[in-house]
Amino acid sequence: MIPDWHPHFDVWAFVFVVGFGYGYTIRRIGPHLDVEGPLVTRRQVALFASGLASLWVVSDWPFHDIAEQRLFLFHMIEHMTLALVSAPLMIAGTPAWMLRKMFTGPRLFAVIRPLTRPLAAFFVFNGILVGIHWPEIVNLMVTSGIYHFAIHALLMAAAIVMWIPVLSPVPELKRLTPPLRMLYLFAHSLLPTIPASFLTFGREPLYRFYAEAPRLWGIDAITDQTVAGLVMKLGGGAILWGVLVVTWFRWYAYEQRWEALERELRKGS
Repeated sequence: MIPDWHPHFDVWAFVFVVGFGYGYTIRRIGPHLDVEGPLVTRRQVALFASGLASLWVVSDWPFHDIAEQRLFLFHMIEHMTLALVSAPLMIAGTPAWMLRKMFTGPRLFAVIRPLTRPLAAFFVFNGILVGIHWPEIVNLMVTSGIYHFAIHALLMAAAIVMWIPVLSPVPELKRLTPPLRMLYLFAHSLLPTIPASFLTFGREPLYRFYAEAPRLWGIDAITDQTVAGLVMKLGGGAILWGVLVVTWFRWYAYEQRWEALERELRKGS
């Protein structure tokens, strides 16, 4: 049975503060800055709102309650959504001037810049992703609301670090070239295979809490764990490969335009 409705005020507060801060910064602070072009585009607003909405959906009732009290599968979907959907959409929806204002202050920039270098970002994100699925950590998350919120906040921070080399619109936090971006995303799609294999092929429940939790929709603990592993590997991999393929097509189109321009210039000379 799905847990009865109850409000998650911490999630509501987070969504309100972030959404209000985004709108306030655009309307009240942006006009006073020397910004070339529009302060924000409709596409950016739509991307940011979609990212924030996806975070709300998986962090509020009933999704979060099922994840926290019934099925590890839903907990895994929650993690993959926060890291691979919410975080990149919110970064892509943040105007360059706002991101620069947020991250390039002298003290914060000294911390952010080394963490967002590709190799560091790779190990930071994957280290945290693997770490938060350690049995003791999962059992702690589902029995303590404070730890649950803190660990999800840590995952979001790690995801932002991970996506900066792919999506950063500011030169201070460098974006990788398309070939290196594709290699970076490919590498990210490989490492989760290790923890996902333990989940998918495990014959005993890894998480005591979910082994003892009331079953939902007739899904037993092993099936729950197996499908969660498939979500981690195939679902997460599909998102990363989707971004990789889009990157390739955009790079190809860019190269084609340059070749066409070179041909035109040769004809003109």
